[in-house]
Amino acid sequence: MPRSGFAASLSTPKVDVVIDMGNPFLNHTVDAFLKIGSVAATRAAAEDVYYIVKRPGNVSRHSMEHSLKKMCKEGAYWGTVAGVYAGMEYGAERIRGSRDWKNAMLGGALTGALISAASNDDKDKIVKAALTGGAIATAAEFLNYLT
Repeated sequence: MPRSGFAASLSTPKVDVVIDMGNPFLNHTVDAFLKIGSVAATRAAAEDVYYIVKRPGNVSRHSMEHSLKKMCKEGAYWGTVAGVYAGMEYGAERIRGSRDWKNAMLGGALTGALISAASNDDKDKIVKAALTGGAIATAAEFLNYLT
């Protein structure tokens, strides 16, 4: 019996920005900051374009300045979070001397605690953020092992 099939390959484009800071820790941190920061800024821009298209005629100098400020703020915030996480994970790897999911868990927990401590003084929120950061980073690491 004749069969027909379809075989395809889907690959995502890979963009690598290499900035050599002379230190692997700084290289990981800056690389994460730039990559995730640019994604966050692009997301903010796409959101603002959606609202402009939804309500035509609302383009003004003030709205463009607001969009640019929002892009910079989002990019800087998420870039910082990603940079801190990448640095913490790399530091855990160097201290422990092994590369496994535990580094992601430690990096996520430390990042969650640091970012939360920088924005509030509530100890319960800091602990919750540490647990959440560790859980999310560990889950992301396990998902990477599956693919």
